[in-house]
Amino acid sequence: MAGRRLDAEERALWARVIASVTPIAGRADATAPVEPAGTVAPVRRKAAPLERHAFVADVNPRGEKAAPASANTLDGGWDRRLRRGVIDPDMTVDLHGHTLDSAWRMLDSSLARAITGGTRVILLVTGKPPRGDRRGRGAIRGVVGDWLASSRHAGRIAAVRNAHPRHGGSGALYIILKRDRLTS
Repeated sequence: MAGRRLDAEERALWARVIASVTPIAGRADATAPVEPAGTVAPVRRKAAPLERHAFVADVNPRGEKAAPASANTLDGGWDRRLRRGVIDPDMTVDLHGHTLDSAWRMLDSSLARAITGGTRVILLVTGKPPRGDRRGRGAIRGVVGDWLASSRHAGRIAAVRNAHPRHGGSGALYIILKRDRLTS
């Protein structure tokens, strides 16, 4: 597919992306070479804010290094049971009335307790935004995905799914933790 050429800013961003990728062993390098600078006059357009191109940081708000990201998949049976609301959570964490900082601390300590206690399904109640709020979600709900991805417990989280209406619907999430594998 022929498209427009990248301008200098886009080439630099694409070079950063290419440098951050590790090729799969045994596969040929399928990346296209980056265009040399100065081959095309840059396209005049409104510059997008840098926040739109920012990468998710690999540290959480407390400065701790994040665990490697896990696959966010479950088998079909789990997903069907979660969608139908037939799985009862083993633990509920309610973040109503918390500030962002206290909600982060509560979530982190609750995940630690759940992991040590062998909990499999956590119901995380973030709450729905105020009725007049046009953004569609509250402040805690807006950052909880980044918190979970950058948490020290990220490697133990199997999946995060929206809750069934009987468990809070759009104001709650299911956090499914990985099972402990027994070693023999």
